[in-house]
Amino acid sequence: MILRRHLLAATIAAPVAGRAWAQDAPWPSRPVRIVLAYPPGGSTDVLARALAERLATSIPGATFVVENRPGGAAVVGTQAVATAAPDGYTLSLGNNQTHAANAAMIRDLPYRPLEDFAAIGRLAEVHHALVVPATSPAKTLAELAARGKGGGRITYASSGVGSASHVIAESFVRREGLTATHVPYRGGAQATTDTVAGVVDAFVSTWPQVVALVKDGRLRCLGIGAPRRLAELPEVPTFAEAGAPNMAVDAWFGLWAPARTPAPIIARLAEALPRILAEPEMVTRLGSLGFNPAPLGAAAFASFQRAEVARWRELVELTGIRLEG
Repeated sequence: MILRRHLLAATIAAPVAGRAWAQDAPWPSRPVRIVLAYPPGGSTDVLARALAERLATSIPGATFVVENRPGGAAVVGTQAVATAAPDGYTLSLGNNQTHAANAAMIRDLPYRPLEDFAAIGRLAEVHHALVVPATSPAKTLAELAARGKGGGRITYASSGVGSASHVIAESFVRREGLTATHVPYRGGAQATTDTVAGVVDAFVSTWPQVVALVKDGRLRCLGIGAPRRLAELPEVPTFAEAGAPNMAVDAWFGLWAPARTPAPIIARLAEALPRILAEPEMVTRLGSLGFNPAPLGAAAFASFQRAEVARWRELVELTGIRLEG
């Protein structure tokens, strides 16, 4: 649930958007903040720190500092960037929640994901997967669904109310007409632990969160949102093959600046991103963490984001999941 006191504090602390500003030196002449709406240690944080390191070496004289500002369903940190001075010194590294899903899920969202930001570029994608305990009798997605029909009931974990894992799982429940109980957690780590232990019947997780446990045989993966089977685990079917193509909803990550940030700054950052993401060392580093580098330029990314906002509105309408202010 969004904590209004956190949002008020963020609004007071952040500069007012659109106020008069001036660059007294060529950009960048001081450290650039990459603000995350999440705590340290998660997938967004890992990506941000890897990117900040490479941006600093790709743009001469630049320093990039990652700043974690979690709270309020990822609203606090995102709003702080929306209301920051559009001078190129505050950026947002966000994802499908901060810049798409929240627009559909939160009626009184204090920022506009499309209008209040200038898209710089998409960075990467991460597939979602549905996993069950290794001891589960369900060997396929159809078998799991059968357990939630005819008087049966299943339980499913999520990384939090309104998270992508919640919405994707609930969309499956609604489309299949299952009887199911949602068990929300504060993040994916404990949800994963309890799925391994058999406390819950299933969990829709980002692939990096569970891949090692699937490989070790401690979790069974019934489907993954990849366009084709993974070479590393060819026995795992795609959601399309498992009969649930609508569950193939990737998590994606991108970089934004406040709206009205000067076009030359946006262009300079946008030009650097594809080169960084194509570096063999970066590809290997992100791949080892389960990320798929998926660069899109500023214009293409803006179009992609608009389509994703519409897609998440449809998912929210289907599931009825909302976060209230």
